[in-house]
Amino acid sequence: MQYAFQLLPHPNVRYQSALEKLGKAELQCMLLALDVFTEPRVESIGGTPFLTFECSALNEKALEQLSFLSSVYLWTRRDGEALIPLARPRERYLPEEMAEVLKYKGKTNAAFTSLMLNLARSQSAFFHEKRPLTVLDPLCGKGTTLYCALAQGMHAVGLDRDRKDLKEAMDFVNRSLQNQRIKHSLVQGSRSVPKGPAVPEATYTLADTREHYQAGDTRTLRFLLGDTRQVGLLMRKTPVELLVTDLPYGVQHAPEDGGRPESFETLLRKALPAWREAVRPGGAMALSFNSYTLTKRHLSAWAQEAGWLPKLDSPLDDLEHYVEQAVNRDVLICYRQ
Repeated sequence: MQYAFQLLPHPNVRYQSALEKLGKAELQCMLLALDVFTEPRVESIGGTPFLTFECSALNEKALEQLSFLSSVYLWTRRDGEALIPLARPRERYLPEEMAEVLKYKGKTNAAFTSLMLNLARSQSAFFHEKRPLTVLDPLCGKGTTLYCALAQGMHAVGLDRDRKDLKEAMDFVNRSLQNQRIKHSLVQGSRSVPKGPAVPEATYTLADTREHYQAGDTRTLRFLLGDTRQVGLLMRKTPVELLVTDLPYGVQHAPEDGGRPESFETLLRKALPAWREAVRPGGAMALSFNSYTLTKRHLSAWAQEAGWLPKLDSPLDDLEHYVEQAVNRDVLICYRQ
């Protein structure tokens, strides 16, 4: 069977090229996780870029997994010269616009965030898990990673030390759930930390339909106000399967207190072991970063020191791409042994 997946169009020619590379890597990782051994390629059909590959007919479960590809606009199979559209076997759990609507300086593109989620999931031992996975963003800001995770039907936990950002995130979630009439509840409390003050916590329980909510088939969205270096202690009783975060790029996220550039290195090297403790064995981590200010070689070494297993083989070895003049973004995927 021959398949052709149309890539999302992008107005920026330079990023369109990056999208082709990233989309191909994402698809290949997902196919390998499905035990489908084939080499996708980028092909122009009618002047439009497609990801094409050939394999045995994919079953509904495999197509369901591939329905969350971040860079694909249309799923088709080939029949001679014709392209036959495939019905999307699984719709988004929550509307995708939740990750798109809230705009703020330094926000990571929602499609790219979904790509990181898919790469992390494909490298974890939980890819075929039937129950919903839980995603942690230990530097969540205003929550883009969390909304992308919810759209895929996963539970989401976000931690940040910026009270203002978390308040804005919660205000946005409250408005979105109310405007879209999504059945939910909110409980506010705290989590205890050994030898430290309690950490404020807000937990939303929600569902895609009223019937699912009433039946207890729900998802949770948690916000924690605290230090990312404490996340291992905070999550010790409820470790997650995936950790996905966008590291500060050193542009708009630069410290306002005049701290030296190496201060972020110190924070990161202390955080990586804590992040590992927050993830279940067999889980995976995806980190995006600015390669102009942080090299993949250094980040991989620090992750390995913290007990992570960096995944540096193809196609995960070529994810670097241009974003803007001061940002050249790359991604590191690690396995939690």
